[in-house]
Amino acid sequence: MDEIDIEWAATPELEDPVFVEGLPGVGHVGKLVAEHVVEEADSELVCQIYTEHFPPQVTVDDDGVAELAAADVHAVETEGRDLLVLSGNHQAQDNIGHYRVTESFLDVAEEFGATELYALGGVPTGELVEEHDVLGAVSDADMKDRLEDAGVEFRSEEPSGGIVGSSGLLLGLGGRRGHDAACLMGETSGYLVDPKAAKAVLGVLESLLGFEVDEEALDDRAEDMEDVVGRLQEMEEGPSPGSDDDLRYIG
Repeated sequence: MDEIDIEWAATPELEDPVFVEGLPGVGHVGKLVAEHVVEEADSELVCQIYTEHFPPQVTVDDDGVAELAAADVHAVETEGRDLLVLSGNHQAQDNIGHYRVTESFLDVAEEFGATELYALGGVPTGELVEEHDVLGAVSDADMKDRLEDAGVEFRSEEPSGGIVGSSGLLLGLGGRRGHDAACLMGETSGYLVDPKAAKAVLGVLESLLGFEVDEEALDDRAEDMEDVVGRLQEMEEGPSPGSDDDLRYIG
């Protein structure tokens, strides 16, 4: 296998598409949003991206069939903008891999003429939150007004640990390629999978791109987490697990 292999499944005709990334990270916020949009909207698999920079493992389905780790890109038709949605179970494991894999993501976006990019993720607070604000970062200051109108907050020097992984590099590398790139980050504790933060990010994305999807599945997942949240709230008076450095990964 080459360092990066892109296996094409379809080449749909898309109208002014937007590239949306949702890979695993803090609270799995971006991953939850990406997978939810693909599942709830009219979607089609465009390609799978295989790379030796992903973990050396396969997933095994209910029939015992194994599949090599990959990132998937789906074309999603909505009543608003067409989307190219990147999802998957892994990010690259090394610094060079993050750069090279993200460059391949941008190559796929450009194959369909997508020059507007949104990276989705979570920003850790280190404590349980009731209201999940959505923080933003952009590749160009001219994008800020539009995002603020959709409810995105821009806070001085936040996130303090920066944005690492594919989400950060999509802004940095995408900006260098001349694209408009933004990162939407839902506030989350950083301790658990957070469907409520994902719902907040999804709402902002819907407002920005003019589409809506059924949110019942996210609501159901949020309800399933309530017992876990209740137990964590009881533990809040004790020492917080981990350190600040443990919670700085934004993805």
